[in-house]
Amino acid sequence: MSDETVDDLDVDPGDDGSGDAGPTSGPYDADELPGDDAERVDLGSLLIAPEPGRELRLQVDEASGVVQSVVLAGSDGALELRAFAAPRNGDLWSEARPQIASEVAGRGGTATEREGRWGPELVCRVQVRTPDGKTGTQESRIIGVNGPRWLLRATLLGKPATDVDGSADWEDVLSRVAVRRGAQAMPVGEPLAVTMPPQARRVEQ
Repeated sequence: MSDETVDDLDVDPGDDGSGDAGPTSGPYDADELPGDDAERVDLGSLLIAPEPGRELRLQVDEASGVVQSVVLAGSDGALELRAFAAPRNGDLWSEARPQIASEVAGRGGTATEREGRWGPELVCRVQVRTPDGKTGTQESRIIGVNGPRWLLRATLLGKPATDVDGSADWEDVLSRVAVRRGAQAMPVGEPLAVTMPPQARRVEQ
């Protein structure tokens, strides 16, 4: 579940079609979608409702061509989404949190647990090198949602990571996501495949 250097792809979702904000009790399993009339973009394991003012991107490993995560980016921050195979009745998020905290500590950062909308989440702070050569601190909030045989890992960056009280609209975005696990047998913790839709277009860096 570690982060990699990736290339960006934009996805043009077409008309928004999301209508009202809709229910906020997700994320959902793809087989149990609510009747909210949201026209979600089908990315294989993830179904994402387009959000006004936010750009949908796929982060792709340039070497392998494999889509590693889905990102919704706005003017004030971003939401990165990854889904993983999980045990039928397990709690993979409880197992993943210490591993993530250890990875952050290994990079010289800190990971603090807090209680959020979906239960325990991690607030991570890591020192990074800015483009002008200075040292800064990058803060992120990592949320885990256990579903039926899947784990959805969501990482908030920018203002929604630092301003928890003002991040309700970003959390609502997460609540409209749906995960398609599929019936195939998979090792626990293996990433669920994300499929590029035909309308995806490459963005030059």
